[in-house]
Amino acid sequence: MENCWLLVFLLLFIIPIEAGFGVGGGVGVNVGPVGGGVGVNVGPVGGGGGGSVWIGGGIDGPNPPSESSPSGLDKAYTALQAWKSAISDDPTKVLDTWVGPDVCSYKGVFCAASEDGQQSVVAGIDLNHANLKGTLVKELSFLTEMSLIHLNSNRFSGTIPDTFRDLNSLQELDLSNNQFSGPFPTITLYIPSLIYLDLRFNNFTGSIPEELFNRNLDAIFLNDNQFEGELPQSLGNAQASVINLANNKFSGNLPSSFGFMGTKLKEILFLNNQLTGCIPEGVGLFTEIQVFDVSFNSLMGHVPDTISCLQEIEVLNFAHNKLSGVLPDLVCSLRSLVNLTVAYNFFSGFSQECNNLLYRNVGFDFSLNCIPGRNLQRPQPQCSLIPGGGLNCLRIPGAKPLACGSVLPISSSTP
Repeated sequence: MENCWLLVFLLLFIIPIEAGFGVGGGVGVNVGPVGGGVGVNVGPVGGGGGGSVWIGGGIDGPNPPSESSPSGLDKAYTALQAWKSAISDDPTKVLDTWVGPDVCSYKGVFCAASEDGQQSVVAGIDLNHANLKGTLVKELSFLTEMSLIHLNSNRFSGTIPDTFRDLNSLQELDLSNNQFSGPFPTITLYIPSLIYLDLRFNNFTGSIPEELFNRNLDAIFLNDNQFEGELPQSLGNAQASVINLANNKFSGNLPSSFGFMGTKLKEILFLNNQLTGCIPEGVGLFTEIQVFDVSFNSLMGHVPDTISCLQEIEVLNFAHNKLSGVLPDLVCSLRSLVNLTVAYNFFSGFSQECNNLLYRNVGFDFSLNCIPGRNLQRPQPQCSLIPGGGLNCLRIPGAKPLACGSVLPISSSTP
């Protein structure tokens, strides 16, 4: 009988305690969608790690039980709050939603299930056009599951923290149209999974490192900064499909390695720099390229015959250079051409095929050259002395004749 009463007493003591779990406004198991629709079925909210359920009162409730190591969302909360404190102006009130431990509800923060499916993690941050003013903080490196950061069109300044090397999952980094400054942020080259790097429209200065083009980046946007110096020889190692180096202060010749880049190159833009010398013969290896723009430089010499290999080219812009000679049929007969611009050079003529561009509905601007009998050309005194007339542009050696898309091996015998 004593044992029975003891059992009843124990049951009365235990049941209320167990019933206490699962009550209170802070439990949010399997809530969704969150974070703008990226992550669903997230639980529990409020930073409770490891799938545990805790008693609380929503965002103002007590902290969840501590664990030996914080969960991904716990660390995300720490990182985002540290970043929020480094933002001094938020005119669109984006950060008004950055309150409480449920980071998946923050505007601009997107969550998804972790690889093991056991919890939610911050998978991306997109604050494009938020007009935020502030700096980046080292705590952002806590977001190790994040695959993208898009911060286009804000007022962030300063430098990129060295801790960004710990963002192991980051594939896209868009810091364009901000106020970052200083030398090229080499820390970005140590982000292991990065494939998209966008630093355009900032105030970066100095040279760009050799290592940039040795990385497996698919898109490189450095345009509209204050970069200067010669382009590194490693340019030939680039595997990118898009490279934009426009509107900087790069000088010297195009590297001799130019043209030997990966065959997936679609667009490359050098416009509005201070480049000199010749257009390398190797340009003919870009058999898949669609946009090639070297306008507003000081390139000289003839257009290489290997341009004829660019059968996918749509936009070809040589304007505002010091190129000379006759524009050959090889250029004007390119099958995919949509726009050809050679204005403000010293070309002395062009072939019948170039006349036919007008009938093909191809944009063709040849103004302000030295072409006899054509309107809108340079006055004759400017054409009496052709810049770079004695320039000897390097040709591919005869022992290795250039074929479209490859350099042919030396043949030991004549077939």
